[in-house]
Amino acid sequence: MPAVAVGLVGLLAPVAVATPVAAAPVTVSNGTQFTDTTGALLHAHGGGMIKVGGYYYWFGENRNDNNTFRYVSVYRSTDLANWEFRNHVLTQSSAGELSVANIERPKVIFNASTNQYVLWMHWENGSDYGQARVAVATSSTVDGTYSYRGSFRPLGNESRDMTVYRDDDGSAYLVSSTNNNADLNIYRLSADYTQVASLVRTLWPGNWREAPAMFKRNGVYFLVTSGATGWAPNQGRYATATSITGTWSGLANLGDSITYGSQSAYVVPVQGSATTSYLYLGDRWAGAWGGRVNESRYVWLPLSFPSNTSVTMNWYPRLSIDTVTGQVSGVGSGPAYVTMRPRHSGRCLEVLGQSTADAANIVQYACNNGGNQHWQPLDLGTGYHQLVARHSNKCLTVPNGSTAGAVQVQQFPCQSGRTDQQWQFTDLGSGYHRVTARHSGLCLDVDGSSTADRARIIQWTCTGGTNQQWQRVAVG
Repeated sequence: MPAVAVGLVGLLAPVAVATPVAAAPVTVSNGTQFTDTTGALLHAHGGGMIKVGGYYYWFGENRNDNNTFRYVSVYRSTDLANWEFRNHVLTQSSAGELSVANIERPKVIFNASTNQYVLWMHWENGSDYGQARVAVATSSTVDGTYSYRGSFRPLGNESRDMTVYRDDDGSAYLVSSTNNNADLNIYRLSADYTQVASLVRTLWPGNWREAPAMFKRNGVYFLVTSGATGWAPNQGRYATATSITGTWSGLANLGDSITYGSQSAYVVPVQGSATTSYLYLGDRWAGAWGGRVNESRYVWLPLSFPSNTSVTMNWYPRLSIDTVTGQVSGVGSGPAYVTMRPRHSGRCLEVLGQSTADAANIVQYACNNGGNQHWQPLDLGTGYHQLVARHSNKCLTVPNGSTAGAVQVQQFPCQSGRTDQQWQFTDLGSGYHRVTARHSGLCLDVDGSSTADRARIIQWTCTGGTNQQWQRVAVG
């Protein structure tokens, strides 16, 4: 599904903008939805960024409940954590062919010769993916209302997931999945960035890559992509080149086998007084658990470079970002997803029957690597975690905030203020933890110390028994 990318020069646009107050270091949690400065949910899915003055502008998809196009929305921030809503730069009423459409992966680059911001997108007709076109819009201001200039197939070729990249010399490129995602094309854009001038290279024919995100570091171009598995996450991969139009390396793995439950959307250079960090922006698509696009989460991770032509990405539950110095680093430890195994039985904590419904019961069952046995320990930064089921994106909950013993835990939609969804992990040594509900002080427990499949998981007075000792085993 959707993606992004940009190089540092393509990210910086020399335009007069109000000077922001210098940003202080901030912390961002992973695997969550973001909110803007008014508290409203931030919708910049599949999006891209451009830096203008001291502000980062984040453009992205803002969908209707049926997942069709509603807006391309833009937000701005100085610190990459506190986002101010600025505008819906493109709407259903911007043009006739946008009234019913799918618009995905919006990216903006600045053309210094025309003084125009140019927005590129993937365009579909709103009912299927048979059109496979790009669309273009322009504006004289970064967060103004964009004028829609139409959709087309680049040089007659299909175009699905795509990104645009502006190089140091001012040349610009479109990178897009084509041939039903089997191939990936790189095109040179026209001088005004609104048309495709030529095809310069087809990469890895028949490798089924999508979600392209391009950036440049120390003269080396990096292109991050995902496999084509619909909404489900898969192994991210990257390649390098010393020239966009030249020979690219083979594909190497990035992150774990599911890219920590995300798909590449963008890589933003964070340039500061001390260093330049490179920050991976990914989407954890809600379609993977049957949700709507606007319910999707964000995964942001710092990139590391063992050599000039290699990149690695590790999981962190939170990030520390300092846009003044350019320092981006991970906070905390542990895997993106775990299975939870009681010591006495070695079975796995699971949502019974792979249900995605509210109030579905939590049991123990023989470990089988199902998504209903995968849990994200979402670090709330308070000493407590939510445990989020991968298959449903719902939280391990003591229903109705009960403080009674023997109450079976269930799954419910995650809510930040619910203490009956907040769990404290206490290290018991040997890789095991006591898991305590914040609201009640009772422990996560396998009822009656049963070793059977489908045994109830309850809260109970903490006894120190092995049926209350939980091992977190990394998934992936």
